[in-house]
Amino acid sequence: MIKLIKEKLVGWAGSISSAASIMGSWQICHSICLGLISLLSIIGITVAGMPLLFLTEIAVPMWTVALAIFIITLWLYLTKKCISPKLLLLNAGLIIAGTPFQQLRQFQIYFWAVGGLIAAGAVGWYLKDRLAGKIPHQKGGKR
Repeated sequence: MIKLIKEKLVGWAGSISSAASIMGSWQICHSICLGLISLLSIIGITVAGMPLLFLTEIAVPMWTVALAIFIITLWLYLTKKCISPKLLLLNAGLIIAGTPFQQLRQFQIYFWAVGGLIAAGAVGWYLKDRLAGKIPHQKGGKR
């Protein structure tokens, strides 16, 4: 029972790390904002400005939280081996791609490329194992 709770906590930590790394990227926030403006314009609502601009103010703290949670998750993987290395690799790629620091803005394309390649590699690794039958398909119900 305790092992199941620990596994669920580790799973949640990985999910939070991934979500926070995505939220840390100004470019992602910008794309979401533009998508929201486009969606509103389709239904006839005109928006002047950026309605989600406030998210840029919390980009660095959210990225920092994502990095901290990733470090904790990495430590759990190294000590307990209870987390998927594919998920860790995906999270690392997202955190690298989502680097929000203005001082590094001139290198942003490289962060996107490296982080994107790492994340794509993790997804490819997962799909390769899934198609090879190493990861069973889950059907409803408990494990």
